Amino acid sequence: MENKVFIGGGGKDYGVKQGLIHKYANRHGLIAGATGTGKTVTLQILAEGFSAAGVPVFLSDVKGDLSGLAAPGSDTFKLHGAFTERAATIGLTDYCYDSFPVTFWDLLGEQGHPVRTTLAEMGPLLLSRLLELTDAQEGVMNIAFRVADEEGMPLLDLKDLQALLVWVGENGKELSLRYGNVSTQSVGAIQRQLLVLENQGGAKLFGEPALDLADLMQTDADGRGRINILASDKLMGSPRLYATFLLWLLSELFEELPEVGDPDKPKLVFFFDEAHLLFDDAPKALVDKVEQVARLIRSKGVGIYFITQNPDDVPEDILGQLGNRIQHALRAFTARDQKALTRAAETYRPNPRFDTVDAIRDVGVGEAVTSMLENKGVPGIVERTLIRPPSSKLGPIDDATRRQVMAGSPVAGKYEALLDRKSAYEILADRAATAAKEAEKAEAEAEDLSPAIREFNAGRRYTGKSVPRSTSKGPSLGGSIGKAVTNIVLKELKGTTGRRIVRGILGGFFKGR
Repeated sequence: MENKVFIGGGGKDYGVKQGLIHKYANRHGLIAGATGTGKTVTLQILAEGFSAAGVPVFLSDVKGDLSGLAAPGSDTFKLHGAFTERAATIGLTDYCYDSFPVTFWDLLGEQGHPVRTTLAEMGPLLLSRLLELTDAQEGVMNIAFRVADEEGMPLLDLKDLQALLVWVGENGKELSLRYGNVSTQSVGAIQRQLLVLENQGGAKLFGEPALDLADLMQTDADGRGRINILASDKLMGSPRLYATFLLWLLSELFEELPEVGDPDKPKLVFFFDEAHLLFDDAPKALVDKVEQVARLIRSKGVGIYFITQNPDDVPEDILGQLGNRIQHALRAFTARDQKALTRAAETYRPNPRFDTVDAIRDVGVGEAVTSMLENKGVPGIVERTLIRPPSSKLGPIDDATRRQVMAGSPVAGKYEALLDRKSAYEILADRAATAAKEAEKAEAEAEDLSPAIREFNAGRRYTGKSVPRSTSKGPSLGGSIGKAVTNIVLKELKGTTGRRIVRGILGGFFKGR
């Protein structure tokens, strides 16, 4: 189909061929349906179609099945006969097996190239969402980021933020006068949440080199768009981390990409699998942010496609912006399911040939109810559609093939080596080391003074009063009590306890960390 991504089509009891017009692919879309109804295969054939059209794709591989895009299908595959029969039924005359250009990514750095961002790029709002902070704790996080900006301390990785929060806690009284209350309890709670994130592997997300968005928008030598696959099977063990990363990526695309208006085809198509994780328990401010991005990012040439089990998982204001829809079967086993089925059917332009509610309930595996935007962006009449078979391998590739694909990737070697340039942690450590050296120097200078001058200086420092200088080498600091106090102070100042006091005041916690 010219200028379209072919999705599927006819046969007995089915309508005309269905295709997603390139020009309207940035009007976003929805792939929904119960578990086991064929959403993953639909996602796979859409990725193939966009890649063949020269459109880069980003998607997350939640079950580990989509890595098969990097390898061609095979005649020996158990469903080969069914695939060729399906292709003939829907009129796909040029059906053949093929592989597609794939770049593998992995936040954990195990099944793909490492993908990182810096804390500064993620910002306090998304980070607070990731850590599930309260309003008071989020306020402290905002103060910490503000101080980092004003003090010229880059926040790149978790140890930068952990060090900065210690400094914020030690200087809470001074910061409270300027920015509002900074409690040590809030600082401690944030530190605990950072420790949990670190234990979950989240520390690998933050650092440098940070992801260059241009690396997600490449084509191969034949002009096919590269399919960027984020390994997410292990990442799903930390669903908040998964959702926050994808939301950050969407926000970065929105902020960084230039306006392109209505291009003939998208610059990038972004598939957000398990979309309900983005909206579960999300505060209104975050949902509003997603709605804003969905509304405006299409002018940057980016199409967003949400994949979820039930359309109700997506807030109504965002659902209304999804023009291209592929609805696999919904099973109405409960009263709540029946209501959801009815609401889903009401969002489609009706077809007089069948009842949409019945169609959504009755379609089989590999079938769907579809509605694509037509000329002038008008929603098409709902149709029952046989989804086309994929050309690439259905199911995961083996580890050897994955390593081979990664070795030939255009970003091979770019992100593997972790950089650790001077940032907040090192700056604070340097300040603490300098303060400690100055304290030791002051102690050494004090020991070089005559006993009388030391007694005089110590008395002024710790009593706040002018103490008469002794005219003889013998003791005369106000009698035996004054002598005893002075001796104790001098002894403490020279000893370990004295140095600990001075370094604690000056931030010496970071010395030697």
